[in-house]
Amino acid sequence: MLSAILSVLLQATDAVSPISQVGAALGAALTAFGAAVGISRIGVSAMEAIARQPEASGDIRSNMIVAAALIEGVSFFAVITCALVLFL
Repeated sequence: MLSAILSVLLQATDAVSPISQVGAALGAALTAFGAAVGISRIGVSAMEAIARQPEASGDIRSNMIVAAALIEGVSFFAVITCALVLFL
């Protein structure tokens, strides 16, 4: 079963033009880079906020985790969309 699915995917990638492959690769790379920059900015801001108000570290940490999860979810969606360009 798995080998049949893999063979279908390999046949589908043969028909994709090289320009769309480059575009999908660039899209996935830019998405990953953007998510890394966004999450690092969240971390920096959270560390600065905790340094200013150590008593609020629990609330700041939980908000940081939620924001990072949202950024990561959007990034994952964009990477999957770029992968679908390769296979469809």
